[in-house]
Formats: sequence, C-alpha cells, structure tokens
Amino acid sequence: MPHEFIDAHHHLWQYSPEEYPWMLDGMEKIRKDFLVPQLQDVTRTAGVTGTVAVQARQTLEETEWLLNLADGTSLIRGIVGWVPLIEEDIAKRLEVFSAKPKLRGVRHVLHDEQDDLYMLREDFNRGISLLKDFDLVYDILIFERHLPQTLEFVDRHPNQVFVLDHIAKPKIRNKIFSPWDRGITELACRENVYCKISGMVTEADWNDWSESDLRPYFDAVLQAFGPPRVMFGSDWPVIEVACEYGRWSRIVRGWISQQSPADQSAILAETAKKAYSLSL
Repeated sequence: MPHEFIDAHHHLWQYSPEEYPWMLDGMEKIRKDFLVPQLQDVTRTAGVTGTVAVQARQTLEETEWLLNLADGTSLIRGIVGWVPLIEEDIAKRLEVFSAKPKLRGVRHVLHDEQDDLYMLREDFNRGISLLKDFDLVYDILIFERHLPQTLEFVDRHPNQVFVLDHIAKPKIRNKIFSPWDRGITELACRENVYCKISGMVTEADWNDWSESDLRPYFDAVLQAFGPPRVMFGSDWPVIEVACEYGRWSRIVRGWISQQSPADQSAILAETAKKAYSLSL
C-alpha cells in the first residue's frame, strides 16, 4: 500500500439550518458540526495522511475560515474555496487569496444554478481565464446533464487545470449508464481535466446500494482518464448519509488492488498532489 493517502475532497462546517438549506429531509445525520478534530479521527482510522478541504457555502467568509483552519493543521494540505468569479474586480480578490499558499483551487456550485448554461457566461469565463495566472485549479461541480456544455466550457480554457468532482454525478440510483459514459469519455480526452472518485454513494440509493451498483461507473472513469488523472475523494461528511468514511476508503482500495503499485499510488495520492500542486 502506498505510504501517502490523500483525501482530495471533503468539507468542514459549523452547522446551522440557515447556512445549509441543502441538507434536506433524510440528511439529519450530518446536521451538526464537522470540524478538524472529527476530520482527524476519521482520516486517522482510514490511514489518510493529507486532505483537500472544499467549499460548502458560496461566501468569502467561508473561504477565509477554511484557510485559517488549514493554517492550524498539517493534515489539510489544500483548500478549494469560493470567490465571486463574475465580479468585475475578481483579479484583486484572487491576488489577495492566492497569497495564502494552501489555497489551491476554487469552485462554484454550478449544478445549483437555475441556468444550465451558467458556465458559458462571458463574465464567468473571464474570471476562469484569470485562475491560471494565480496557479489555481478550478473544480467542476455538475450533474450528468451538464456534460455537453462542460466540454465547450473546458475547451475555452486549454491551459487551465480542471478537476471534475463526483464523476459528474451520474444517475446511479436509477442504474442509468448512458449518455453519461459517452460524455465522461469525451471529457477525459481533454488532458487538462482530472477526475475525483467521490460522491458516488450519495448518487445511489442511500439505504440500498452495493459495490456492484457503483463499480461500472468507477471502471468507466478509470478507463477514460487513467490512474494519472484519477484521485480519491471521500466527500465527507456528506457521504455519511449513505456510507461510513472507512468503508468508502476500503471499497476504493479494493477496486484498485489489482492495479500496479505506481497506479495505486497515483489514485491514492500522486494525482491529487500533481493536480493541486500540494506541498508536504
């Protein structure tokens, strides 16, 4: 087993109903605080040696809060925060935040926008075009239905590093494989795009899923992107509504157990380190 194990996608929050309205009925288990001590507990048990914390609210205050938390622990190696990419003076925001070395990327919750073509807005793309100047990754959070426009979006920025979250949220619950498989294969042809093996169990039936439900989607991603562009992510604590943290890590390790040591190391650590330029 590789010495390093990086969880490239988790969240932290101080819960309040007003700040997290997306925690709907059935998500009572995660309607509480999840902070660094809880993260340390679950990662230690799973053997995780480093993490990337990702925004859960679209506020500058949360980005600052995550960066401050990361400064207090060596476990959190990077932050994917939120900034107002459509803001006219976004370059100034990026200059200020990028001075924090643990800010490694930014994300916007595209799949919650009423406009499915939000990612093609000119002001949004102007903001995206600046990220490479600050050595920042962009995390793509979409549903399967957004894959066609995502291809156009990514093609506008051939020199920008992108990381696809949650394998584009296919319809695992309904066991629908196409056209997601074609879209993911086409997206993987863009060598500046990486993919996280995360968020899969919460796209399945939370109370009645099996590894066999998930495996075809994992296999498709691995075949399309290859280990050098695939990375492990837990999506903790959201994952807790359907699967315990340690179980998910064991499932992924089992899936990749027949891969070469180098490929296992890529999926569990090296891909995340490369994509996000993570330091020790």
